[in-house]
Amino acid sequence: MSVQFGRWNFDGQSSEPEYVEKVSAILAPYGPDGNGKYSKAGVTILYHAFHTTKESRREVQPHVVPSGAALTWDGVLDNRKELIGELSGSLPADSTDVAIVAAAYEKWGGKCLTKLIGDWALSIWNPADRSVLLARDPIGTRHLYYTFENDYVAWCTILDPLVQLAGKTFEICREYIAGWFVPPVFPAPHLTPYVGVHDVPPSSFVQLRQGKRNTVAKYWDFDPGKKIRYRTDTEYEEHFRAVFAQAVQRKLRSDRPVLAELSGGMDSSAIVSMADALLAAGRGDCPRVDTISWYNDTYDHIEPDSNDLHWISKVEEKRGRVGCHINFRELKAKEGERPRVPFSSLFGNDRLAATPMPNNVPPIEFFKQYKDCVDLQGHRIILSGIGGDETTGAGLPTPTIEIQDHLARARFLTLIRRLNAWASRMKSPRLPLLWEAMREFLYVPLVDVCEAALKTPWLSPAFVRQYRSVFRGYPSRIKLFGPLPSFQEHMDRLRHNRRFFGVRSSPGPELLAEVRYPFTDRDFREFAYAIPREQVVGVGKRRYLLKRALAGIVPDEVLNRRRKAFVPPQAPSGSITKNSNTWPSPEEIGTILLASSAGIVDRDRFLEALENARRNAPIPAQELEHTLTLEFWLRHLAALGVLNRPAQSRGSGYSSAFERRQNSFPVPPLAAGERPKLVANQRVSAS
Repeated sequence: MSVQFGRWNFDGQSSEPEYVEKVSAILAPYGPDGNGKYSKAGVTILYHAFHTTKESRREVQPHVVPSGAALTWDGVLDNRKELIGELSGSLPADSTDVAIVAAAYEKWGGKCLTKLIGDWALSIWNPADRSVLLARDPIGTRHLYYTFENDYVAWCTILDPLVQLAGKTFEICREYIAGWFVPPVFPAPHLTPYVGVHDVPPSSFVQLRQGKRNTVAKYWDFDPGKKIRYRTDTEYEEHFRAVFAQAVQRKLRSDRPVLAELSGGMDSSAIVSMADALLAAGRGDCPRVDTISWYNDTYDHIEPDSNDLHWISKVEEKRGRVGCHINFRELKAKEGERPRVPFSSLFGNDRLAATPMPNNVPPIEFFKQYKDCVDLQGHRIILSGIGGDETTGAGLPTPTIEIQDHLARARFLTLIRRLNAWASRMKSPRLPLLWEAMREFLYVPLVDVCEAALKTPWLSPAFVRQYRSVFRGYPSRIKLFGPLPSFQEHMDRLRHNRRFFGVRSSPGPELLAEVRYPFTDRDFREFAYAIPREQVVGVGKRRYLLKRALAGIVPDEVLNRRRKAFVPPQAPSGSITKNSNTWPSPEEIGTILLASSAGIVDRDRFLEALENARRNAPIPAQELEHTLTLEFWLRHLAALGVLNRPAQSRGSGYSSAFERRQNSFPVPPLAAGERPKLVANQRVSAS
């Protein structure tokens, strides 16, 4: 993944050389393969390259087109051959991706965005109309952050320069924190932890102009009216194989060996097996595919299904090669009892942690072995099976969505026939199955807040109420009229994918690699969203189409694997699992909580829970760790002069003693050369 940065000073003055050097120093570790620069009329654009294809090694970026526009491209163009053909042969077959994108922009203008298939982030500075165009791919696997100030606009593929060198402090986006606090939910994909700094929404563009209202709009989205209907199952299977093979083939494009994660599950096994079939047929554009797998054989003697190595080995036997293996049981024995990193030391002030991800924790043994595998063979591309569950019908098979489709289109005879088949298979009466489908048309399931929030009594009640929709996972009711309910369900899962990628950072300088996701391929998802639901999930059969289509490609043992619920013989997850000295003392916490000042945490209840933890009383340990991580991350931001100091509102968690101590708030020590930038009595925005 290459990185880009741009800044447009509205007064036309060039950015200070010292500022540009600082930005370049932040970008350099992410792009070690060379850099480029554009500087003209108050606009400065920097690019640092990380090459993953033979064409990328010939790129010169920023790329200036004949009209004067400057394009900066971070991505891989999957449909390059098709685009070259549409451009009437004006480009040679070995053109760089950015040259193809530039030619498309010159011919079609902003409409070219709809034609770009792949994982990408694109910025275009157009001096003719003095505007900046920023855009991301439909799934949002790459980031492109931006901020619009009174005197400039800036954008970057990583957050650090926009925050660290802004010359001001920021308010924390509380909606982002609400989504971050509950990992299954994740924040909306356009949010960042900072009010005023945004991520370009997936499948959208942002147009920025001086003195004019910014435009944020979708350039493309999946079409609910697109339908694919065949007469026979065989035709669906052939089409699935074709689009899935194309999706994997596109992600194999590399001038170095590609590393694929192989977990023994359906998605990763399908990718590896299809990659092998493509390479054997001479259709893979990479030297070879290696695999990396991790498993835990601790309880193999109790429940063999808990050990993924049994299924990993089936794929390795079929391909005739053994990959890199990481055994968690051996890791645990090797690591022993790792010394606890105090919560106060999770974040080092020598560098910014732009998100609540600790930056001062020694790498765990798993990461070391993973990195060794990547470095040993010089891998720069990693294939991941993320996204497969959402598109191929994973999970417990139920008739709910299929019944909703038949109801919405008044296909009552088909409904009765299929309902009878499901009731027979599930050994369940028909009416409860029918009601389960019908009630989702009537209301959103009555779940007020996520379970994690309910188990976390120290979260401010006002905070939970304000962001209830976030804690509930941004719910939406299935509509009877409009797109098919199955398409609505696909869109809901797509939104979850987009939120997941919104918080998932690309590997940093510690592990330079570009992660690619075959199951996010646009053409593959268009196919999956357009076929009948009964093809995706059969009567009592999950992944119905995938298993049929990949028979003979993926080992039968993997396709027919029946996962069993297995709870390891250990302490219940709800009880405390840490020794009392794991938790920070009241002295380590101090008298002021920034998370309380921001209206996120009820201070008194939090301190009470912490005291209970230190007495080994039962508490929700995971949520307590999460809250402590948040608190010390906020202190880290304050120490670096990034965070506004919000005023404590009278309400939950307020006390007069707290107010009296405000004037003696002990600001953590600043990094060398940094000046305090805390702003007192700022009200926190709800974003």
